Amino acid sequence: MKIPHPIPYQGSKRNLAPAILGYFPAALATLIEPFAGSAAVTLATAARGLAGRYIIADLNEPLVELWRAIIEAPERIARQYELLWRAQHDDRRQYYDKVREEFNRTGKPDHFLYLLARCVKASIRYNADGEFNQSPDNRRMGAAPETMRRQILGASHLLRGKTACIAGDYKEILAGATRDDLVYLDPPYQGVCGERDPRYLQGVLFQEFVEVLETLNYRDIKYIVSYDGRTGGRVHGRKLPEDLRLHHVELHAGRSSQATLLGRSEITIESLYLSPALAESLKLARRYRRHEPTQLALLEEKVKSK
Repeated sequence: MKIPHPIPYQGSKRNLAPAILGYFPAALATLIEPFAGSAAVTLATAARGLAGRYIIADLNEPLVELWRAIIEAPERIARQYELLWRAQHDDRRQYYDKVREEFNRTGKPDHFLYLLARCVKASIRYNADGEFNQSPDNRRMGAAPETMRRQILGASHLLRGKTACIAGDYKEILAGATRDDLVYLDPPYQGVCGERDPRYLQGVLFQEFVEVLETLNYRDIKYIVSYDGRTGGRVHGRKLPEDLRLHHVELHAGRSSQATLLGRSEITIESLYLSPALAESLKLARRYRRHEPTQLALLEEKVKSK
């Protein structure tokens, strides 16, 4: 089936999700996403029926409220989005600014969805006060109401009745994980280094994150981490320490759009780390080799056929 994606989000793992699912355990009670964002991995997992329950969690409370509205009241959020979308035609820029101001004041889910659909590159930006301040993409109007409605209803169909939406710190979310669960961690890409990143309300400190992974190892929790990567000769982010005993996978993420704009032909490679407990359950005795484009395409076809 074609997987629905109602929330546009820069950095979403929707294209890599089929490859990531290839490293899931055979038996899975609950999939937990503490840095959910667009929840691309959760949606792909639900489309395959690989877990009995799902936890969509994020520190960004309006994002979690949006997910709750999509899952539990899809028709209502679809109607609200349509009303906002159809009211923008006279002066789209002025209207966008008005919706953004209202969202920063109230945190309304439908306002957030409209902003995500209209903002530049579907990329959230926050100012130092935690207010959404990304500009609109004036070349487009955002997803048409019928298109958005299909995405919303599709996501609700996959997740309703078996998904908990939780706003909270990732450490609190992980405290409830059990050995029968799988945790997928896709933390703030640059924020992990401790620098303020306008894409996120709060960063994730590198050493604190490593300590949390050590605790998960001690508890024999199965988890997968999307973390660092590289484009051409440039490395993005710090590598996770060797003493965590993680199995490192390199996923071919395709051609870098930024490099292409600059006239360069460079491939982006994203790192995936598998926990010791997960590697043991998959009977892995050594590190994975990097997935080349052909291998990744074959894996995606295998996932679709099941």
